[in-house]
Amino acid sequence: MNGKGKKRKLTDFDLDDPSLPPQIADRAFQSGNYPYKDKLKRKTYEAQLEALQIELTKLQSHLRETGERVILLFEGRDAAGKGGTIRRYTHYLNPRHNRVVALSKPTETEQGQWYFQRYVAHFPTAGEQVLFDRSWYNRAVVEPVMGFCTPKQTEGFYERLPDVEHMIVKENIHFFKFWLNIGQEMQMKRFHDRRHSPLKHWKLSPVDLRALGKWKEYSAARDEMLTRSDFDFAPWTVVRANDKRRARIGAIQSVVSKIDYAGRNLKAIGEIDKHIVQSAKTFLDHCPKDE
Repeated sequence: MNGKGKKRKLTDFDLDDPSLPPQIADRAFQSGNYPYKDKLKRKTYEAQLEALQIELTKLQSHLRETGERVILLFEGRDAAGKGGTIRRYTHYLNPRHNRVVALSKPTETEQGQWYFQRYVAHFPTAGEQVLFDRSWYNRAVVEPVMGFCTPKQTEGFYERLPDVEHMIVKENIHFFKFWLNIGQEMQMKRFHDRRHSPLKHWKLSPVDLRALGKWKEYSAARDEMLTRSDFDFAPWTVVRANDKRRARIGAIQSVVSKIDYAGRNLKAIGEIDKHIVQSAKTFLDHCPKDE
């Protein structure tokens, strides 16, 4: 409680204080109604991850032999673990055929182009996988919440979106859309960890800090996005990511379980944890309000 007797807001904590407040530290892991109390054990995680990475090398060979293409989108709040998941996915893959695309803000020239144009320029050629670390869905969440686009621009995005993604699928590109979801206290803990890490402090941007006070706005934009763009031909996969280990396992499983390739080992892939990997509808039906 503060001096006026009001409950202290979570966003009032001092990010520069080396000590993380107990009310955040204690609640972080299970924030957002996360279903587990502890991280996946390291030995279990490492064994599962290695088995899945072996499957990814088989998938890579399949794509090179057949010329099939893959697009993966990774979306989520800041500090949701998008970059870390992508790194584990690509760790043993050939960077010549597995490209990560993380675009900065549009240039003046790009601002005058068709909105999707700069993303389409990075689409895969035969035998390639392209992993987008954020994507055209910036126009659905980050840009409207932060005031970087107008409501008219966002509505125009939603109007054109089905045709764009239908085109991807009609081109026989394997298309995956992942939303990595974390609880509020977990995001705050990860921001705090970054702020006080000599190796990761650069990850905190002014936009990240502004986002701390816009949790509800991000939640509303996320829910609208999942509702309006969860197409039968291009569905969302929501990965609950408070535990990065379970999230990485679940994301990779979601890909290798859906593409048929020579030597695929279903036992090694394992059963997908339905508490962690969910459809957009399941997630929206069960997530706490404003989370």
